[in-house]
Amino acid sequence: MKSTAGELIRRKKYLKQNGATFAPALRREEEVVAVDDGTDPVVGSFVPKRDYFDELFEDHELNPEVPKSLPICDMRYSELIPCLDRHLIYQMKLKLNLSLMEHYERHCPPAARRYNCLIPPPVGYKIPIRWPQSRDEVWKANIPHTHLAQEKSDQNWMTVFGEKIRFPGGGTHFHNGADKYIASIASMLKIPGDKLNNGGNIRTVLDVGCGVASFGAYLLPLGIIAMSLAPNDVHQNQIQFALERGIPSTLGVLGTKRLPYPSRSFELAHCSRCRIDWLQRDGILLLELDRLLRPGGYFVYSSPEAYAHDEENRRIWNAMHDLLKRMCWRVVSRRDQTVIWAKSLSNSCYLKRAPGTNPPLCSSDNDPDASWNVQMKACITPYSAKMHKGKGSGLQPWPSRISVPPPRLDEIGVSHDQFQEDTNTWSQRVTDYWKQMRSVIQKDSIRNVMDMNSNLGGFAAALKEKDVWVMNVAPVNASSKLKIIYDRGLIGTVHDWCESFSTYPRTYDLLHAWSVFSEIENRGCSVEDLLIEMDRMLRPEGFVIIRDKSTVVDHIRKFLAALRWDGYSLEVEPKTDALSLSDERVVIARKQLWGDDNDDEEEAARF
Repeated sequence: MKSTAGELIRRKKYLKQNGATFAPALRREEEVVAVDDGTDPVVGSFVPKRDYFDELFEDHELNPEVPKSLPICDMRYSELIPCLDRHLIYQMKLKLNLSLMEHYERHCPPAARRYNCLIPPPVGYKIPIRWPQSRDEVWKANIPHTHLAQEKSDQNWMTVFGEKIRFPGGGTHFHNGADKYIASIASMLKIPGDKLNNGGNIRTVLDVGCGVASFGAYLLPLGIIAMSLAPNDVHQNQIQFALERGIPSTLGVLGTKRLPYPSRSFELAHCSRCRIDWLQRDGILLLELDRLLRPGGYFVYSSPEAYAHDEENRRIWNAMHDLLKRMCWRVVSRRDQTVIWAKSLSNSCYLKRAPGTNPPLCSSDNDPDASWNVQMKACITPYSAKMHKGKGSGLQPWPSRISVPPPRLDEIGVSHDQFQEDTNTWSQRVTDYWKQMRSVIQKDSIRNVMDMNSNLGGFAAALKEKDVWVMNVAPVNASSKLKIIYDRGLIGTVHDWCESFSTYPRTYDLLHAWSVFSEIENRGCSVEDLLIEMDRMLRPEGFVIIRDKSTVVDHIRKFLAALRWDGYSLEVEPKTDALSLSDERVVIARKQLWGDDNDDEEEAARF
């Protein structure tokens, strides 16, 4: 049965009046009232997903494979993160250990219950304020949550000012500003000029329990990039604010699984009142930091245990100090409310420990770089023979390290010549992309960028002169390459594109997908699911650049109108280069800004 636009409009109004929350194109006999408990945002959990897409593809007169539109999710799902949905956890009755933070780890919906609608922006949504102004203020309508401003009013996290939310640069431990706090850390380390970058030798930082990421924001002028990390917890919108501000950040938790980063990725880890029990399970969370820190890397810890003299805090400090000593960390500075430890430069200290000392060294069959759905291990990751001998990471200071072949290239079987060829190829490709978009792109149009198949980081490296940051994503079948991303002074994560990404809706200005769709199609995953997921992550007026086989690009182009990515679109046949597929095309498209439609004419145009 084919529905006219008028029928669809009347059905939608009827559903609204009767409290249902489905797409207007569903047949009445399939309607099931969805509640805010993890059911599919459009159809509930009892309607087969394939039947739903069959309904979308019913227009056989024009094209039997192409939907004219995709339904809109109910407004209550405007901030949906499918794999971090507590309502889903509740409804699926997952038995999780709350004390181990398992409820903040990823739990994705089964295929039959994935949402398949477009996430609407909140009422009154505006195009985000552009960087660098966005560091200090965002539109309140875009993230209509002010509880953090009230709860943290004495700590200068954020304040409400008319239609905007402002960020004075404070934090739980640095009320007077992150910039002063960062300078004090540099002073504790006796770094010349109190510049924490130490001449480019401190480049990548992990900020655990980052709040709204003001610490990371004020590292950026120093040439330091932080992976600001926090869970979707009681302060559940903190990472959403960070990304709206244009600050590198992501959702994640130190729970039971390794963080999705390779070993030896960060020069410094930071915890400012991050409320983590570092002593639990034989210190397994500190051992995860140990895995992630480079030789000689620092752990900056600002918390009552570092300075308070009451009995409980003294007990915690003594136990933590003893554990870290057995891990071969040493205190390099302690001042006021902050203590800084440094990790061992080589394996020498480990070899001098008494037999049976805990924590033990990890076994030789442990892969320290495996991080996707891998359980944490309560053991110390020893250095490779090469790193032990060099007593350091062997990396060049930033910014030269972005272009110099890193030492760990040989671990993934890539030669220096191949690395350079990859860098040159992506430099030319990015130049071509920007030429193709020059009619619609402005200097400040793009801030948050994601490269969905980052390879060796060439795409991100080619953007080094632009005022953007890139989340480099290594697909699970190429996760070994992520260490090269970090060794170049960039940041990224491992991810499986058959699942939803751990970010809020509307958080990226540009998504670049090179051969991503071919890869998931080969694995039997849904192209349509990934397109809807990309739409969820993409900001209104943001861009997608999809580079793939011509058959894949042809299929994707059919969905541009239904996704509302047709305000601007361009398809080109790229130049042949060292990385070209035998038959490759590029499509560039821009997402439209859309919201609630209030009259029949506008609504009819959607179908």
